[in-house]
Amino acid sequence: MSPKVVSSAPPSAAMRVVVGALLLLASLVAVAQPRAWLDRDRIGAGETVTLNIETTGNTAPDYAPLQREFAVTGNSSRRQFEMVNGRGSTRTLFAVALQPRRDGLLTIPSLTVGSERTQPLSLLVTTAPAAPPNRAGADVFIESEADDQDPYVQQAVGWVVRLYSAVPLVSGQIDQPAPDGAALQRVGDDAQYTRQFGDRRYTVVERRFLLIPERSGSLTIPGAKFEGRGAGGFFEDLFGDRGGALRARGAPRILRVQAAPANAPQPWLPLHGLQLRYAATPQDLRAGSAATLTIEATADGATAAQMPELQLPAIDGMQVFAEPAQADETFSNGRPRVKVTRKFSLVPSRGGSLRLPGVRMDWWDVRAGAAREANLPPLTWQVAAGAGAVAARPPASPDGAAAVANATARSSDPNRRWIAVSLLFAALWLSTLLWALQHRARPVVVAAGRAATTPPANDARGAPTLQRALDTGDFTEVADSLCALARPTARDIDEVIERLADPLQRDALAMMQRARWGGGDGPAARSALRSAFAHGPRWSDVASPPGAAASLPPLYPRR
Repeated sequence: MSPKVVSSAPPSAAMRVVVGALLLLASLVAVAQPRAWLDRDRIGAGETVTLNIETTGNTAPDYAPLQREFAVTGNSSRRQFEMVNGRGSTRTLFAVALQPRRDGLLTIPSLTVGSERTQPLSLLVTTAPAAPPNRAGADVFIESEADDQDPYVQQAVGWVVRLYSAVPLVSGQIDQPAPDGAALQRVGDDAQYTRQFGDRRYTVVERRFLLIPERSGSLTIPGAKFEGRGAGGFFEDLFGDRGGALRARGAPRILRVQAAPANAPQPWLPLHGLQLRYAATPQDLRAGSAATLTIEATADGATAAQMPELQLPAIDGMQVFAEPAQADETFSNGRPRVKVTRKFSLVPSRGGSLRLPGVRMDWWDVRAGAAREANLPPLTWQVAAGAGAVAARPPASPDGAAAVANATARSSDPNRRWIAVSLLFAALWLSTLLWALQHRARPVVVAAGRAATTPPANDARGAPTLQRALDTGDFTEVADSLCALARPTARDIDEVIERLADPLQRDALAMMQRARWGGGDGPAARSALRSAFAHGPRWSDVASPPGAAASLPPLYPRR
């Protein structure tokens, strides 16, 4: 059975322009608060942690409040210029190394940066330092580890590579070969800190990867390699040698990958933990007026691409408009962690008692080897009758902003009415401008039977984007990438299937569609897609023109 969705209609161009214009206006008057974060939130005794602070100004942070709990060393800064929506902005990143003076749960206090302040942070310092690696004592060595030695198929595994160097490095490169039978992707920036082993102090560079096994059985991960040069001493400089060559190679590791259990809930979601919560709930509802409900899902051991869509069950007497989900991905305790937040605009169509059934999400506990479910309690509201309000008509866009504008336009408040009329005229003007720009940029089609922009049959342009979707994205992202790669752009995945020349690629997409709409094997479909599209899509010599009728009706619902 296909999952129920709140709305599947894509947002209109006019509404996207309106929302973009409103966000741009908000950015012009908002003052960017400096952002602070730690490269790790848990360290051992004797280790250091890097505090990063990003700001739009040039004023350095005041580090004085840190002196009480930390020894502060290694100040550095870096400036970056970027263009956003045609406007230039400069950002400055300040970094400082902190060595705790004691163990326990410590607080990084709020710091002053110019006229702004950062948010406080928490750091856990364990009592005993970690056991020294087997190769401790060498000038340079590498160690690697996974957060789970017995993962399941399609489980997001955190893979960490650490380079230890007891000598200053002037250059070098870390290389982690990808294993056969798994997708490996680097995530985040490198963390750098120091550790003490005996009488030698090491600088540690920690690089994190996301490892997703594709099949069960034994998985061998090749050892990481490092090649670089260290800073030379007096005699090396005197005789022209600016530092000796340094090499290190980690040992290969073997993981035992388990198959997905037969009784596992679908969609298959292997995790270490999952929590749902209402981040914001409306207290008073009125017929014809919009209110916002916000839900958060925090998953330990997954990326945003692996999370199922947050949805609300049907509510009798209420229209629900979902905004796009927002994801915050981090790397904690050696594995990925994601917090997905989604807002829903609720517009009651009548007064009286309305009830939202409990929200649930099924998942698989990889530690206990058991099926679990995360639940939210039901919500009940007593909806007040609207003052002359009628049932709100569903807008063309599922965005919560459209629902709010629709409900506001029907309000009896004259001020809100004028605001809605002003937004409507702004939307019409901006949509007309967008239409004109799109028609000016429309490509010319050659009348000889093939579009001027049609690539060769084996063209793999855009393959990196498609490859990322195949490795870590969901099936909707795969479909969107293939539609964008087609020349001219395909309307939907059914048109992509018609225009492909390779039967294996068409069969793989058919498996993907069955998995998207129920009754199919998701892991098997993803494996078939990766194999069939390893070298990009292969298109037919003559592409179907836009708007051409399909030879057969679509097998699956169009999205």
